[in-house]
Amino acid sequence: MQNLPAPLKEVVEQFSSLPGIGPKSALRIALTLLKMPRERAGGVGQSILDLRDNLCMCDNCACLAESSPCPICSDPSRDDDQLCIVPEWDALLAMEEMGVYRGKYLVLGGLLSPLDGIGPGHLEIDRLRRLLTNGNVTELILALGATLDAEATTSYVKNLVEANFAEVSVSRLAQGIPMGAEVKFMDKETLKQSLVHRQKI
Repeated sequence: MQNLPAPLKEVVEQFSSLPGIGPKSALRIALTLLKMPRERAGGVGQSILDLRDNLCMCDNCACLAESSPCPICSDPSRDDDQLCIVPEWDALLAMEEMGVYRGKYLVLGGLLSPLDGIGPGHLEIDRLRRLLTNGNVTELILALGATLDAEATTSYVKNLVEANFAEVSVSRLAQGIPMGAEVKFMDKETLKQSLVHRQKI
């Protein structure tokens, strides 16, 4: 990549800094943009700027939305007594695709990972405390996956709830999800069965 013209090299470096995109993929994307008509390439750039300008974080559940509260939090048909915790927004989308769960959510913003320096202060733990303090939630469903980081986060949240909100039961998705898997990559049927047969912890 050393012989690239400076403008192209800059774009490749920007794309390759994104998760899941290596230098070769970044170069292919940059060259594709370069071959596009100027108006279309400009439209791609503008849509990225609009994405940042037109989306916000829901004050209640921390998911991405066009307004706060988000459509799920403001839906009166959703159950206030169930709160499902997911690590990231894409896991929430996977849960919603099932069409089974009718409670509310909290997007945790990741998982505890001491090796990566991610502690409770990096996650939406304070928001979780606020939601539980309101007194509406009777069941907390942990949809965090089955990785080591997910297990550490599950243990932390369970201990937090038991110490401060004894009236709230804690359950997790059934272990039909294999060890090492993430919620966002599960097929709908596996995810559905895991939710229906969730376990108390």
